[in-house]
Amino acid sequence: MAEANGAGGASVTPQINALAQYAKDLSFENPNAPRSLAPQERGPNISVQVNVNAQQLAETDFEVQLKLEGSAGEGGDTLFKFELEYCGVFRLLNIPQEQIHPVIMIECPRILFPFARQIVADAVRNGGFPPLYLDPVDFAALYMQRVAEAQQGQASGSIA
Repeated sequence: MAEANGAGGASVTPQINALAQYAKDLSFENPNAPRSLAPQERGPNISVQVNVNAQQLAETDFEVQLKLEGSAGEGGDTLFKFELEYCGVFRLLNIPQEQIHPVIMIECPRILFPFARQIVADAVRNGGFPPLYLDPVDFAALYMQRVAEAQQGQASGSIA
C-alpha cells in the first residue's frame, strides 16, 4: 500500500533535519608571526586531519561532531595551525535502524562540511595568510575505513 501523507496519516518519508549548527571549539595559531607572514619561496607542506564522532541526545536526535585539524609547515617553520570542532544537532525520522549509523557518520558530516570549510578559510585568512579552502571529503570512504579498522580490531582481539 502507498504511504499515507494526508491529514489523517503520518508521513513515512525518511528525513534528516538539522536542528542546530555551531562551532564548539575553534583555535588558530600563528606561532612565528610576524616572521611567518613574509612571502615564502615555495608553498608550505599543509596537512589536514578529519574526524567524525556522534552522540545520541534523544530517541531521534544526535549531535554530530566534525573535527578538522591542520597545519602549514613543520617544527620551527610552522606558519599556522588550526583546530575546529564544528557540530550539528540532527533529528532523524523514518530511517531504518540499520541505516541510522551510516546516515549519522556520512550524511550529517556532509551537511556540516561546507560551513566548517568556510570557517577554516576565514580563520586562515584572518591570520594573515591566503584562505585555505579544504578539498571535499569523501565521508563514505572515511566511514568504511573506520568500520574496517573496528572489524580488524575485533578480529585481532578475539584471537588472543
